[in-house]
Amino acid sequence: MNFHGIILGLGTFLCIGLFHPIVIKGEYYFGVKCWPVFLILGIAGCVGSLFVENIYISVLLGVFSFSSFWSILELFEQRERVRKGWFPKNPKRNKD
Repeated sequence: MNFHGIILGLGTFLCIGLFHPIVIKGEYYFGVKCWPVFLILGIAGCVGSLFVENIYISVLLGVFSFSSFWSILELFEQRERVRKGWFPKNPKRNKD
């Protein structure tokens, strides 16, 4: 039996699942100005993926990096969801 796909699928699912609340909390506490953090994490994940020999870790670093890149877009979309009232706005944070 081949479990490679199941293992990588589970890792991908967990990685994407972890980024969803990170984006929500990031927008809540910092607004969209935290997007460079996701960019740096994405670039670091891509570079790491190129130099890691273990295929599982390399693939999961790639998934992590592109989840970070996708989170930049989601951060700006989260701002719109907050504006529409779908998510709570942080009353202590100044307007972006």
